[in-house]
Parts: sequence; C-alpha cells; structure tokens
Amino acid sequence: MRWTRTTTTLLTVAALAISAAALTGATFEGKAKAAALAKRVARGKYLTTIMGCNDCHTPAALFGAPDFDRQMAGSDLGWQGPWGVSYASNLTPDIETGLGEWNEADILKALRTGMRPDGTTLLPPMPWQDFAALTDEDANAIVAFLRSLKPVNHQVPARVPPGQTATGSILVFPPPSAWDTPKAPPNPPAKEDKK
Repeated sequence: MRWTRTTTTLLTVAALAISAAALTGATFEGKAKAAALAKRVARGKYLTTIMGCNDCHTPAALFGAPDFDRQMAGSDLGWQGPWGVSYASNLTPDIETGLGEWNEADILKALRTGMRPDGTTLLPPMPWQDFAALTDEDANAIVAFLRSLKPVNHQVPARVPPGQTATGSILVFPPPSAWDTPKAPPNPPAKEDKK
C-alpha cells in the first residue's frame, strides 16, 4: 500500500512538473511571438512614416498638424487630376469604413499592384508603383502596423469621376507639360474605380 501511495505521489509530482515545463515553454513561445510581432509593427510604423503615408492618410497632416489620434483614418482633402477627384482612404482596421474586411493578402496586393479586392484600382496620388518594390519583410511589416492601429470609423468622400464637380477642399494638379505628358495612358482598370 505504501509503495502505491509513493508511486502515485511521484507520478503526480512528475505530471505537475511536466505541465509546468510545458506552460513555461508555451509562455516563452508566446512571449517570443509577441516580441516578433512588436518588432514587425515598429518596422511598419517606421516605413509608413518615412514613405509619407501619414501625409495623405492622417487627418490634418498636410496642414502641418497631423492628428495621430486618428492616424491613417483617411482624409476629406481631395486630389484632382485627369482621373477626377480621389481621396486618401481610411487605412485603419475599422470594419465599416476602413480595411477591417481586408485580409493580409488583400492589403499586400493593393500595395504591390494597385488593385483593391473588388478589382478597382487605386488612384493617384497613391504611389503603389513605388511600393511594388517593397521586400516581403517590409510589406508584411506595413500590414502588421496597419492592422495594429486603433479602428476609426470615418468614411472618406466617394471618388468624383472626371468632368464632374467636387465640393470641399481640393488640391488641383495642373495639366502635364509636354515633357511630362504620358506617351501612353496607364493600364485601364479592371472595373471603374469607386473612390
């Protein structure tokens, strides 16, 4: 009987030790993953800062006082050119008005190809052609940063097609000089752009 109690006690202690070791390992693994994500988010924040993303997508940035409480929540300042008038989108993870419904692949595709999940194209002045050269590591860091932002519910104005009148604050691009006139129009979008 004594042998049975001793064996049971030893087995219980061994099971508890194994469980504690497994939990410690899981905790360490969880901390390592959290640290790696924090590093990726910090890299994404750095990249979006030096690439000028806040300039257009953070309210009041182009007026000299970016509102980082609404960071990347889009802008009502329009950009007018041959494409009509476009507005900087809400890039926060808000489900209704931002990127909340977009998955990682959707965001990466938009950064690299200028195509939204619905097949419409990103309009100027969004420099997706430059972002197409991002390394996988940097592109994924930008995605991690955007997904880490506080969701802000803000619907930017809808795109205004060429020839129609837009209201509000608008930056107007002059017609290109002869030197800057494109030799051929850009590739046509798969569908008409909504914004």
